[in-house]
Amino acid sequence: MTNKSSFWNTTETSAGTLPSPAESLAGRDLCSIADFSTIEVEAVMKLAHAVKAEPGKYRWALDAKQMVMFFEKASLRTRLTFEAAINTLGGNAIFVDQTQSPLGERESLADMARNLERWVSVIVLRTYAHETITEMAQYAACPVINALSDLEHPCQALADFLTLEERFGSAKELKFTYVGDGNNVCHSLMLIAAQLGAHCTVGSPKNYAPKADIVAQARAIANETGGSIALVNDPIVAVKDADAVYTDVCTSMGFEHEVTKRAPIFKPYQVNEQLMANAAPHAVFMHCLPAHRNAEVTDAILDGPQSVVFEQAENRMHAQKALLLLLLGGTNNVR
Repeated sequence: MTNKSSFWNTTETSAGTLPSPAESLAGRDLCSIADFSTIEVEAVMKLAHAVKAEPGKYRWALDAKQMVMFFEKASLRTRLTFEAAINTLGGNAIFVDQTQSPLGERESLADMARNLERWVSVIVLRTYAHETITEMAQYAACPVINALSDLEHPCQALADFLTLEERFGSAKELKFTYVGDGNNVCHSLMLIAAQLGAHCTVGSPKNYAPKADIVAQARAIANETGGSIALVNDPIVAVKDADAVYTDVCTSMGFEHEVTKRAPIFKPYQVNEQLMANAAPHAVFMHCLPAHRNAEVTDAILDGPQSVVFEQAENRMHAQKALLLLLLGGTNNVR
Protein backbone atom coordinates (compact mmCIF):
# COMPACT_ATOMS: atom_id res chain seq x y z
CA MET A 1 0.00 0.00 0.00
CA THR A 2 1.34 3.43 -0.97
CA ASN A 3 0.73 6.46 1.22
CA LYS A 4 -0.72 9.56 -0.38
CA SER A 5 -0.56 13.15 0.77
CA SER A 6 -3.49 13.98 3.03
CA PHE A 7 -4.99 17.23 4.30
CA TRP A 8 -6.06 15.45 7.46
CA ASN A 9 -2.51 14.32 8.25
CA THR A 10 -1.11 17.84 7.87
CA THR A 11 -1.30 20.04 10.94
CA GLU A 12 1.34 22.70 10.46
CA THR A 13 3.54 23.84 7.60
CA SER A 14 6.96 25.42 8.06
CA ALA A 15 5.13 28.77 8.11
CA GLY A 16 2.86 27.52 10.87
CA THR A 17 -0.34 27.45 8.79
CA LEU A 18 -2.42 24.78 7.11
CA PRO A 19 -1.76 24.23 3.38
CA SER A 20 -3.99 25.82 0.77
CA PRO A 21 -6.64 23.60 -0.85
CA ALA A 22 -4.48 23.42 -3.98
CA GLU A 23 -1.68 21.97 -1.84
CA SER A 24 -3.88 19.73 0.28
CA LEU A 25 -5.77 18.22 -2.66
CA ALA A 26 -2.74 17.41 -4.83
CA GLY A 27 -2.37 13.63 -5.09
CA ARG A 28 -5.63 12.91 -3.26
CA ASP A 29 -8.49 10.55 -4.15
CA LEU A 30 -12.19 11.37 -4.52
CA CYS A 31 -14.12 8.29 -3.48
CA SER A 32 -16.75 10.26 -1.56
CA ILE A 33 -17.71 13.92 -1.29
CA ALA A 34 -16.97 13.49 2.42
CA ASP A 35 -13.31 12.83 1.57
CA PHE A 36 -12.92 16.59 1.12
CA SER A 37 -13.22 19.22 3.83
CA THR A 38 -15.70 22.06 3.41
CA ILE A 39 -12.86 24.41 2.43
CA GLU A 40 -11.69 21.92 -0.20
CA VAL A 41 -15.17 21.48 -1.68
CA GLU A 42 -15.48 25.26 -1.89
CA ALA A 43 -12.10 25.40 -3.64
CA VAL A 44 -13.23 22.93 -6.29
CA MET A 45 -16.36 24.99 -6.89
CA LYS A 46 -14.44 28.29 -7.09
CA LEU A 47 -11.98 26.85 -9.60
CA ALA A 48 -14.80 25.29 -11.66
CA HIS A 49 -16.39 28.73 -12.05
CA ALA A 50 -13.01 30.17 -13.10
CA VAL A 51 -12.30 27.40 -15.61
CA LYS A 52 -15.73 27.78 -17.16
CA ALA A 53 -15.32 31.56 -17.45
CA GLU A 54 -11.82 31.51 -18.96
CA PRO A 55 -11.02 28.03 -20.35
CA GLY A 56 -8.11 29.30 -22.45
CA LYS A 57 -6.05 30.02 -19.33
CA TYR A 58 -5.96 26.32 -18.51
CA ARG A 59 -5.39 24.95 -22.02
CA TRP A 60 -2.05 23.27 -21.24
CA ALA A 61 -2.26 23.03 -17.45
CA LEU A 62 -2.24 19.21 -17.58
CA ASP A 63 0.11 18.87 -20.55
CA ALA A 64 1.03 15.20 -21.19
CA LYS A 65 -0.97 13.92 -18.20
CA GLN A 66 -2.60 10.54 -18.85
CA MET A 67 -6.03 9.60 -17.49
CA VAL A 68 -7.36 6.04 -17.68
CA MET A 69 -11.08 5.32 -17.31
CA PHE A 70 -12.42 1.87 -16.43
CA PHE A 71 -16.22 1.71 -16.78
CA GLU A 72 -18.32 -1.27 -15.71
CA LYS A 73 -21.50 0.66 -16.57
CA ALA A 74 -22.72 2.37 -19.73
CA SER A 75 -22.15 6.12 -19.90
CA LEU A 76 -22.75 9.19 -22.04
CA ARG A 77 -22.17 12.30 -19.88
CA THR A 78 -19.55 10.87 -17.51
CA ARG A 79 -17.31 9.43 -20.20
CA LEU A 80 -17.50 12.32 -22.65
CA THR A 81 -17.18 15.08 -20.04
CA PHE A 82 -14.11 13.46 -18.49
CA GLU A 83 -12.53 12.96 -21.92
CA ALA A 84 -13.34 16.51 -23.01
CA ALA A 85 -12.10 17.86 -19.68
CA ILE A 86 -8.61 16.38 -19.78
CA ASN A 87 -8.21 16.79 -23.54
CA THR A 88 -8.89 20.52 -23.29
CA LEU A 89 -6.44 20.79 -20.38
CA GLY A 90 -3.65 19.35 -22.53
CA GLY A 91 -3.80 15.77 -21.28
CA ASN A 92 -5.02 12.51 -22.78
CA ALA A 93 -7.81 10.04 -21.97
CA ILE A 94 -7.61 6.26 -22.29
CA PHE A 95 -10.92 4.39 -22.08
CA VAL A 96 -11.24 0.72 -21.05
CA ASP A 97 -14.66 -0.91 -21.43
CA GLN A 98 -15.30 -3.18 -18.43
CA THR A 99 -19.01 -3.73 -19.03
CA GLN A 100 -18.40 -7.41 -19.84
CA SER A 101 -15.70 -8.06 -17.23
CA PRO A 102 -15.94 -6.61 -13.70
CA LEU A 103 -12.78 -5.06 -12.33
CA GLY A 104 -10.81 -7.46 -10.16
CA GLU A 105 -12.06 -10.54 -11.98
CA ARG A 106 -9.12 -11.07 -14.36
CA GLU A 107 -6.47 -9.56 -12.09
CA SER A 108 -6.48 -8.36 -8.51
CA LEU A 109 -7.16 -4.68 -7.96
CA ALA A 110 -3.90 -4.38 -6.02
CA ASP A 111 -1.90 -5.72 -8.97
CA MET A 112 -3.80 -3.47 -11.39
CA ALA A 113 -3.10 -0.45 -9.21
CA ARG A 114 0.63 -1.17 -9.06
CA ASN A 115 0.73 -1.32 -12.85
CA LEU A 116 -1.47 1.69 -13.53
CA GLU A 117 0.37 4.05 -11.21
CA ARG A 118 3.49 3.58 -13.37
CA TRP A 119 1.72 4.55 -16.61
CA VAL A 120 -0.94 7.13 -15.84
CA SER A 121 -1.50 10.23 -13.70
CA VAL A 122 -5.08 9.53 -12.60
CA ILE A 123 -7.54 6.60 -12.53
CA VAL A 124 -11.28 7.18 -13.07
CA LEU A 125 -13.64 4.33 -12.16
CA ARG A 126 -17.35 3.80 -12.87
CA THR A 127 -18.33 0.65 -11.04
CA TYR A 128 -21.05 -1.28 -9.31
CA ALA A 129 -19.36 -1.99 -5.96
CA HIS A 130 -18.06 1.04 -4.08
CA GLU A 131 -15.40 -1.20 -2.55
CA THR A 132 -13.81 -1.53 -6.01
CA ILE A 133 -13.05 2.19 -5.91
CA THR A 134 -11.83 2.32 -2.32
CA GLU A 135 -9.60 -0.71 -2.85
CA MET A 136 -8.05 0.77 -5.99
CA ALA A 137 -7.47 4.01 -4.08
CA GLN A 138 -5.85 2.06 -1.27
CA TYR A 139 -3.18 0.58 -3.53
CA ALA A 140 -2.64 3.14 -6.32
CA ALA A 141 -0.11 5.94 -5.69
CA CYS A 142 -1.86 8.21 -8.21
CA PRO A 143 -5.29 9.80 -7.58
CA VAL A 144 -8.43 7.70 -8.00
CA ILE A 145 -11.78 9.34 -8.85
CA ASN A 146 -15.21 7.84 -8.27
CA ALA A 147 -17.17 8.40 -11.49
CA LEU A 148 -20.14 6.51 -9.99
CA SER A 149 -20.54 3.56 -7.66
CA ASP A 150 -23.50 1.93 -5.96
CA LEU A 151 -22.90 4.23 -2.96
CA GLU A 152 -22.07 7.65 -4.41
CA HIS A 153 -21.78 9.85 -7.50
CA PRO A 154 -19.57 12.72 -6.26
CA CYS A 155 -18.70 14.25 -9.65
CA GLN A 156 -22.39 14.62 -10.46
CA ALA A 157 -23.01 16.38 -7.15
CA LEU A 158 -20.16 18.84 -7.79
CA ALA A 159 -21.66 19.75 -11.17
CA ASP A 160 -25.15 20.05 -9.69
CA PHE A 161 -24.13 22.51 -7.00
CA LEU A 162 -22.00 24.42 -9.49
CA THR A 163 -25.25 24.88 -11.43
CA LEU A 164 -27.07 26.04 -8.30
CA GLU A 165 -24.32 28.54 -7.48
CA GLU A 166 -24.60 29.94 -11.00
CA ARG A 167 -28.36 30.38 -10.58
CA PHE A 168 -28.55 31.56 -6.97
CA GLY A 169 -25.07 32.95 -6.27
CA SER A 170 -24.49 30.66 -3.30
CA ALA A 171 -25.74 27.36 -1.92
CA LYS A 172 -25.65 28.69 1.64
CA GLU A 173 -29.12 28.33 3.21
CA LEU A 174 -30.59 27.26 -0.13
CA LYS A 175 -33.67 25.04 0.20
CA PHE A 176 -32.75 21.96 -1.82
CA THR A 177 -35.17 19.05 -2.22
CA TYR A 178 -34.52 15.60 -3.63
CA VAL A 179 -37.56 13.39 -4.30
CA GLY A 180 -37.41 9.72 -5.20
CA ASP A 181 -35.08 6.82 -4.50
CA GLY A 182 -32.48 7.43 -1.79
CA ASN A 183 -29.73 6.18 -4.08
CA ASN A 184 -26.07 6.93 -4.85
CA VAL A 185 -26.86 10.33 -6.39
CA CYS A 186 -28.97 11.25 -3.38
CA HIS A 187 -26.12 10.32 -1.03
CA SER A 188 -23.61 12.61 -2.73
CA LEU A 189 -26.15 15.43 -2.97
CA MET A 190 -26.84 15.26 0.78
CA LEU A 191 -23.15 15.37 1.58
CA ILE A 192 -22.32 18.31 -0.68
CA ALA A 193 -25.44 20.20 0.45
CA ALA A 194 -24.20 19.79 4.00
CA GLN A 195 -20.67 20.88 3.04
CA LEU A 196 -21.98 24.07 1.43
CA GLY A 197 -24.48 24.95 4.17
CA ALA A 198 -27.69 24.22 2.26
CA HIS A 199 -30.94 22.95 3.77
CA CYS A 200 -31.51 19.56 2.14
CA THR A 201 -34.80 17.65 2.33
CA VAL A 202 -35.12 14.13 0.93
CA GLY A 203 -38.63 12.90 0.15
CA SER A 204 -38.69 9.16 -0.48
CA PRO A 205 -41.04 6.22 -0.01
CA LYS A 206 -40.80 4.09 3.10
CA ASN A 207 -37.99 1.52 2.71
CA TYR A 208 -36.33 3.61 -0.03
CA ALA A 209 -34.72 6.29 2.13
CA PRO A 210 -30.99 7.04 1.84
CA LYS A 211 -28.62 4.95 3.94
CA ALA A 212 -28.67 5.82 7.63
CA ASP A 213 -24.89 6.11 7.92
CA ILE A 214 -24.73 8.61 5.04
CA VAL A 215 -27.57 10.61 6.60
CA ALA A 216 -25.70 10.68 9.92
CA GLN A 217 -22.49 11.74 8.18
CA ALA A 218 -24.27 14.52 6.29
CA ARG A 219 -25.98 15.75 9.45
CA ALA A 220 -22.66 15.88 11.31
CA ILE A 221 -21.21 18.05 8.53
CA ALA A 222 -24.33 20.25 8.41
CA ASN A 223 -24.02 20.90 12.14
CA GLU A 224 -20.67 22.55 11.41
CA THR A 225 -21.75 24.56 8.36
CA GLY A 226 -25.21 25.75 9.37
CA GLY A 227 -27.00 23.50 6.91
CA SER A 228 -29.56 20.80 7.67
CA ILE A 229 -30.71 17.38 6.48
CA ALA A 230 -34.37 16.30 6.73
CA LEU A 231 -36.07 13.08 5.66
CA VAL A 232 -39.78 12.88 4.90
CA ASN A 233 -42.12 10.47 3.11
CA ASP A 234 -44.61 12.98 1.73
CA PRO A 235 -43.37 14.46 -1.59
CA ILE A 236 -45.57 17.55 -1.24
CA VAL A 237 -44.09 18.30 2.19
CA ALA A 238 -40.61 17.73 0.77
CA VAL A 239 -41.05 20.15 -2.11
CA LYS A 240 -42.79 22.93 -0.12
CA ASP A 241 -41.07 26.29 -0.82
CA ALA A 242 -37.98 24.60 -2.28
CA ASP A 243 -35.52 26.64 -4.34
CA ALA A 244 -34.49 23.50 -6.26
CA VAL A 245 -36.30 20.22 -6.86
CA TYR A 246 -34.19 17.25 -7.94
CA THR A 247 -35.14 13.73 -8.96
CA ASP A 248 -33.51 10.66 -10.49
CA VAL A 249 -34.72 7.45 -12.05
CA CYS A 250 -36.75 5.22 -9.75
CA THR A 251 -34.69 2.17 -10.67
CA SER A 252 -30.92 2.61 -10.83
CA MET A 253 -28.55 0.46 -12.89
CA GLY A 254 -28.21 -2.92 -11.21
CA PHE A 255 -31.81 -2.92 -9.94
CA GLU A 256 -33.58 -3.43 -13.28
CA HIS A 257 -35.27 -6.55 -11.92
CA GLU A 258 -37.28 -4.29 -9.56
CA VAL A 259 -38.85 -2.07 -12.24
CA THR A 260 -42.34 -3.59 -11.99
CA LYS A 261 -42.27 -3.56 -8.20
CA ARG A 262 -41.04 0.03 -7.93
CA ALA A 263 -43.30 1.71 -10.51
CA PRO A 264 -46.46 2.00 -8.33
CA ILE A 265 -44.44 2.84 -5.20
CA PHE A 266 -42.76 5.83 -6.85
CA LYS A 267 -45.74 7.10 -8.85
CA PRO A 268 -46.70 9.70 -6.19
CA TYR A 269 -43.12 11.05 -6.36
CA GLN A 270 -43.28 11.95 -10.04
CA VAL A 271 -42.16 15.54 -10.57
CA ASN A 272 -45.01 17.08 -12.54
CA GLU A 273 -46.65 20.50 -12.71
CA GLN A 274 -48.81 19.76 -9.69
CA LEU A 275 -45.87 18.81 -7.49
CA MET A 276 -43.65 21.68 -8.72
CA ALA A 277 -46.43 24.13 -7.88
CA ASN A 278 -45.58 23.53 -4.22
CA ALA A 279 -42.01 24.76 -4.69
CA ALA A 280 -40.99 28.42 -4.65
CA PRO A 281 -42.04 30.32 -7.81
CA HIS A 282 -38.38 30.75 -8.79
CA ALA A 283 -37.53 27.07 -8.20
CA VAL A 284 -35.42 25.13 -10.68
CA PHE A 285 -35.87 21.52 -11.68
CA MET A 286 -32.83 19.22 -11.72
CA HIS A 287 -32.07 15.68 -12.94
CA CYS A 288 -28.76 13.89 -13.40
CA LEU A 289 -29.94 12.23 -16.65
CA PRO A 290 -30.71 10.00 -18.42
CA ALA A 291 -34.36 10.59 -17.57
CA HIS A 292 -37.22 8.17 -18.07
CA ARG A 293 -39.65 10.66 -19.55
CA ASN A 294 -43.12 10.67 -18.02
CA ALA A 295 -41.98 8.23 -15.36
CA GLU A 296 -40.10 10.10 -12.59
CA VAL A 297 -40.61 13.43 -14.40
CA THR A 298 -43.04 14.67 -17.01
CA ASP A 299 -42.05 16.21 -20.33
CA ALA A 300 -43.68 19.48 -19.27
CA ILE A 301 -41.20 19.84 -16.40
CA LEU A 302 -38.13 18.32 -18.04
CA ASP A 303 -38.45 20.56 -21.11
CA GLY A 304 -40.02 23.51 -19.30
CA PRO A 305 -38.58 26.89 -18.29
CA GLN A 306 -37.68 25.75 -14.76
CA SER A 307 -35.45 22.93 -16.00
CA VAL A 308 -31.66 23.30 -15.74
CA VAL A 309 -30.84 19.69 -16.62
CA PHE A 310 -28.68 20.54 -19.62
CA GLU A 311 -26.79 23.18 -17.66
CA GLN A 312 -26.05 20.41 -15.16
CA ALA A 313 -24.83 18.16 -17.97
CA GLU A 314 -22.52 20.88 -19.30
CA ASN A 315 -21.19 21.60 -15.84
CA ARG A 316 -20.03 18.02 -15.43
CA MET A 317 -17.12 18.98 -17.71
CA HIS A 318 -16.25 22.20 -15.86
CA ALA A 319 -16.45 20.63 -12.39
CA GLN A 320 -14.32 17.70 -13.50
CA LYS A 321 -11.76 20.05 -15.04
CA ALA A 322 -11.40 21.76 -11.67
CA LEU A 323 -11.16 18.41 -9.90
CA LEU A 324 -8.45 17.12 -12.26
CA LEU A 325 -6.50 20.38 -11.97
CA LEU A 326 -6.48 20.22 -8.18
CA LEU A 327 -5.75 16.50 -7.82
CA LEU A 328 -2.96 16.64 -10.43
CA GLY A 329 -1.39 19.89 -9.30
CA GLY A 330 -2.28 21.65 -12.51
CA THR A 331 -3.11 24.97 -10.87
CA ASN A 332 0.61 25.75 -10.93
CA ASN A 333 0.60 25.66 -14.75
CA VAL A 334 -2.09 28.23 -15.48
CA ARG A 335 -1.13 30.74 -18.18
